[in-house]
Amino acid sequence: MLMIRLARFGAKKKPFYRVVVIDKELAASGRNLEVVGQYNPVSTPAQVNLKHDRIEHWTRHGAQLSDTVKRLVEKYPAPPPAAPPVA
Repeated sequence: MLMIRLARFGAKKKPFYRVVVIDKELAASGRNLEVVGQYNPVSTPAQVNLKHDRIEHWTRHGAQLSDTVKRLVEKYPAPPPAAPPVA
């Protein structure tokens, strides 16, 4: 089963997270299939960088979002596509 979840990085009391796609059965090895975003809760305001197109790709292929990633995706939606220039 594929899972999109947070992987913790950073120093003690200074967490930094990557949003990763993993095979849940192989999660103990720490290997991920793809990094689809970053989340830094320590900065003010929190920095969130998500690749919404890749998250959508993996969910279409059966990946499940963790509760925290689901909240991040809802709170920080994809920006609307740019309008074509008017001549």
